[in-house]
Amino acid sequence: MARISGFPLRAAALAALSALSLPGWAIDLQQAYQAAMEQDALILAARATTLARSERIPQARSQLLPNVTANASRFRNNLDQTVPNQQGRESTTHLNYNSGSTALVVRQPLFRKYQWDDYRQAQAQVAASEAELDKETQNVSVRVSTAYFEALLSQEQLALVQTQKTTVTTQLDAARKRLAAGSGLRTDIDEAQAALDMNIAQELEARQNVDYTRRQLESLVNREVDKLATLDPMRLQLRRPDPDRLEEWTARAEASSPELRALRAQLDAARLEVEKARDGHLPTLDAVAQISRTESETVTSVNQKYLNRSIGVQLSVPLYSGGYVTSVTRQALAEQERVTQQLESTRRDLSLRVNKEFRGVTEGMLRVQALEQAVRSAEQAVTSNRRSYEAGARTLVDTLNAEQQRMQVLRDLAQARFVYLLSRVRLLALAGGPKDEVIAEVNGWLKP
Repeated sequence: MARISGFPLRAAALAALSALSLPGWAIDLQQAYQAAMEQDALILAARATTLARSERIPQARSQLLPNVTANASRFRNNLDQTVPNQQGRESTTHLNYNSGSTALVVRQPLFRKYQWDDYRQAQAQVAASEAELDKETQNVSVRVSTAYFEALLSQEQLALVQTQKTTVTTQLDAARKRLAAGSGLRTDIDEAQAALDMNIAQELEARQNVDYTRRQLESLVNREVDKLATLDPMRLQLRRPDPDRLEEWTARAEASSPELRALRAQLDAARLEVEKARDGHLPTLDAVAQISRTESETVTSVNQKYLNRSIGVQLSVPLYSGGYVTSVTRQALAEQERVTQQLESTRRDLSLRVNKEFRGVTEGMLRVQALEQAVRSAEQAVTSNRRSYEAGARTLVDTLNAEQQRMQVLRDLAQARFVYLLSRVRLLALAGGPKDEVIAEVNGWLKP
């Protein structure tokens, strides 16, 4: 038995070890999203929570259905009976006998408003749980996209720092050769060396950021990742939201946002909790059918058997409970008010977030286009400064500054592109839109 029961544990351990030994993975955004839907701990926990809460409906329904109970008992009795006789003396009789009873009781609720409200409340609670699961599912697309593009951005920043490091190293070598040839300045070497030292420090920071963002993504997909599909600027389509009106996106979010749907369902459940509390003042009515068989049930019925069949109704009327029902009602009303205000607060906050992401798309387009032009201008400035430096009209410091400006614009452009993409994903998520479609759309803008 020990060997059989230990087998699942060993199998699980081997599976965990094999998972750790899996080779690295080259993925794109859509593959990362699909893997996170299967492996992310938060979405798995949300699914389990929804599954557990869904059992509230059959539990509440069961209180409205017939309840059948069977009872049976069997005893051995030793009775000492002492009674006075005609002479005024007491006489004791010893009696040993068996007693027992069996009963079958069927109870069908006819009027129990509390149980009916509890059933309706269970439906509202399950609806809230399902909406919360939809919310977590939408959040998976946002969290995966954020982690994926942060990893890509850190890669691009490292590549830019390394490119700049190569350029500065070349300029440092050139400055040293100029000085050795008698046409250079020591200041140029010092300036280039200072810039190189700064690049080395920036490279260390960029490498650390690459490792952190990569691990962030790996925690979602639960697997080591080697390569990421990078953004293809030629495929990237800068489009305004459809529809192109903030009011329509706000209305769509308020109508179909899973976050608001969950809170509206919670508000319905809170209202029904108030009804349940008030139901404590109402009577209950049940239909009861019973058949029972007894043997020597009391000391006066020794050696007698009875078979009893009964059917009827049972009415229970609460009269006084010490103020309990009134107190519970006040408590339920306060909870209802809390959920109401939470819904209103979330609705206002949702409007702000929709406004932010809508502008992230519309203004992000303009920022990307402006930075693309800024990159072209910065590259031209670098070329002009190099030629002027070679002609003696500019210093090496001017060339280094132009190069630094170009790298900064390239970093800003990469960040602006990722902000635009994330704003599109978040805007659709806030409005409860089709998460798979937006992920597929953005994934189409990556290099295969």
